[in-house]
Amino acid sequence: MEDIEDLVREGADLIAPRSRNSVMPRVRRRKVLPSEEAIEEPECESQCTSIIPGTQKVYLKTWGCAHNSSDSEYMAGQLAAYGYKIVDEKFDADVWVLNSCTVKNPAEDHFRNEIKAGREAGKKVVVAGCVSQAAPRSEFLEGLSIIGVQQIDRVVEVVEETLKGNSVRMLGQKKQAGKKQGGASLLLPKVRRNPLIEIISVNTGCLNQCSYCKTKHARGELGSYSIEEIVARAKQSFSEGVCEVWLTSEDTGAYGRDIGVSLPELLWQLVEVIPEGCRLRLGMTNPPYILDHLEEMSKIMQHPRVYAFLHVPVQSGSDGVLGEMKREYTVNEFCRVVDFLKSRVPGITIATDIICGFPTETEEDFQETVKLCSKYKFPSLFINQFYPRPGTPAAKMQRIPTKEVKNRTRRLTEVFQSYRPYDHKLGEKQTVLVTEEAHDKEHWVGHNKYYEQVLVPKNEDFLGKLVEVEIIETGKHYMRGRPIETSKPISPAMTEYLPKGEISGFLSTQDISDSNKRNQMKEDLAKQERYIILSFILLISALLVKLAWVCFKMLNGNMID
Repeated sequence: MEDIEDLVREGADLIAPRSRNSVMPRVRRRKVLPSEEAIEEPECESQCTSIIPGTQKVYLKTWGCAHNSSDSEYMAGQLAAYGYKIVDEKFDADVWVLNSCTVKNPAEDHFRNEIKAGREAGKKVVVAGCVSQAAPRSEFLEGLSIIGVQQIDRVVEVVEETLKGNSVRMLGQKKQAGKKQGGASLLLPKVRRNPLIEIISVNTGCLNQCSYCKTKHARGELGSYSIEEIVARAKQSFSEGVCEVWLTSEDTGAYGRDIGVSLPELLWQLVEVIPEGCRLRLGMTNPPYILDHLEEMSKIMQHPRVYAFLHVPVQSGSDGVLGEMKREYTVNEFCRVVDFLKSRVPGITIATDIICGFPTETEEDFQETVKLCSKYKFPSLFINQFYPRPGTPAAKMQRIPTKEVKNRTRRLTEVFQSYRPYDHKLGEKQTVLVTEEAHDKEHWVGHNKYYEQVLVPKNEDFLGKLVEVEIIETGKHYMRGRPIETSKPISPAMTEYLPKGEISGFLSTQDISDSNKRNQMKEDLAKQERYIILSFILLISALLVKLAWVCFKMLNGNMID
């Protein structure tokens, strides 16, 4: 696992009224690249089951953070609502939608390779996410349709045009009165990868200018959703059987600073709509933006419906390196955050990130990082090698030899592996919320109040429920619990969760029909009102003309006399 956000795991007839922008997208015929000239693409008649839009099969692959995963869920929801079939087997699909991540070189390399594989297989390819948004003119993207990170509500149009053989690029920002918005509506239909977990993006972009970060080039400046829209999405999710909500963004702590509200204000309104027993997990927050709210955040994380868990990336234990990274905080400020939360929220899990081998990092700087990690013994520590991302200031710096970067990464990993954070919990009785299948396919994964992973037996009655367990085994990254026989699993959800693959937040045919009838009635009434007003104006105009004529005649008669 390379990042905390990598924790994302992988009835009625439905119709989707098309909603188009008043400005039609500019499309152009896709150019055939030299590398593709030898590729013989099959005719649509032999490859597609139908040429009617909305009937083809779509394969959707996602790299990166929970924000990207949420975007993919929304794109899948809109495509499925319009009639496209989302498939897991990519070679069965007619079109591939590839949602990219630009944080690290390996993720971009995998993305490039998948594009190449799609082209070689004769598939239509649509790209989305941060790589294509940040560098749309890249040679390997030539001729491909692109969906911008704030244009995911246009995915149906882009896929439709791509299937026709056109290249469409929608890279604009959502703005209102000239001000950047959070992005596409949170109330769009989606298909959740895990029907028990709702991922809500509270904002896009950030306020920082980190010298190594390429994501800023894609997501841009901070753009927050309103509290009302976020709460509405949460309520809608719980009404569909969701029992766990994740808040995500590039920097959750900066939420609301662009619209005059704060993260604690949002969280206090959210906890009011979370059903008893369901849970809220906060996303990554950088140190500068939580320092102002430490007291409120500690109170929120003590709430029984909020996980006592926070991901606060420090990146380095050296102030000198942090300055070169333009991280806008010191090591002491990071320590203040950790110490305060640990003192106010006993047992809280603090996760953090480290970048090994930043260009200006000396051996002394690295030792400061080792010292910091040894001090806190973070149970979740995400160690990354420095990758120079094109277009960033850090990419122009003199690099440390790769061998030394790997050496430092190995040494810090050894420090992390030297302690076991859960051994003291052996024999404890805990309540865990079970939400997903373990990698071994033999257990369910549950999380306790501190978002610590607890494996439980794969009993079908446990999924989506609160289960009382006794900890009988501990590992480096997990605990294993034995269900307490005298305790019955409890479902905290408001209703049964949606079957996997079913569209969330979408109306049935009857609902839409009723809505259309109501809209038609409103239009008819509006027309009648306009006719009445127009008739009244004409009547008044006629009376005024007649009155003017009478006055004229009277004046004319008086003049003759």
